[in-house]
Amino acid sequence: MKKVDLKKTLKHLYAPSLREVVMVEVPAAHFLMVDGQGDPNTAQEYAAAVEALFTVAYTLKFAVKRSPRAVDYGVMPLEGLWWTDDMATFSVENKAAWQWTMMIRQPDFVSVAMVEAAVTEVRRKKALPGVARLRFEEFNEGWCAQILHRGPFSEEGPAVAQVHHLIEARGHRLRGKHHEIYLTDIRRAEPRNWKTVVRQPFQPA
Repeated sequence: MKKVDLKKTLKHLYAPSLREVVMVEVPAAHFLMVDGQGDPNTAQEYAAAVEALFTVAYTLKFAVKRSPRAVDYGVMPLEGLWWTDDMATFSVENKAAWQWTMMIRQPDFVSVAMVEAAVTEVRRKKALPGVARLRFEEFNEGWCAQILHRGPFSEEGPAVAQVHHLIEARGHRLRGKHHEIYLTDIRRAEPRNWKTVVRQPFQPA
C-alpha cells in the first residue's frame, strides 16, 4: 500500500525554524473548512467546527485507504485563519469579536465527490452541527513569512511581532489573515510544549 506523508513532503511549510522568521511561497491546496465567530476557548460553534473537521478528515482517510486507490496518508494538523472586521482593533482582550476559518489540508488526489461521500457517511452515523457549515475549497496563500512558536497561545505576541517586523523591514506589505497551524494535540501536552506555526501573508514590494 502506498503511503503519503504530507508533513514530511511539505516540511518547509509545516516545520519552520524556532529561531528565525523565514519566507516561503505557499502553493494553492484544497482544504476542508468551517467558518465561525467567537472566542475559541468558550464558543460552542468553535468546538463544533473542530469536531466536524476532524471527523470528516478521518472518514476520508479511511475511505481512501479502503478504496482501489489504497493510499494511506496522515491527517494534517488543524489550521486557523483569524481576523476582525477592523484588524486595527484585533486584540486578545476581545476574543468574542474574532472571526475565524478553521481548516485541514487534504492531499491533491482528494476530490469533491470523495468529500461529499465522506460527509454523507458522517451524517448517517452522527449528528454533528458543524458538518452543515463544512466546505471543501482551494486556498491560495502565496508569499508568507512564518516562524515556529513553542508555548501557550497567550505568549505568541513576540513571534507575531517578529514576523510582521521582517515583512515590513524588507519593504513588503502585510495582507490577508493571521494564520496559525497547530502541530500539537493540546489535550495531551503541557502548554509550554505546544508548537504552533505563526504565519502571515504579505504583498511583495
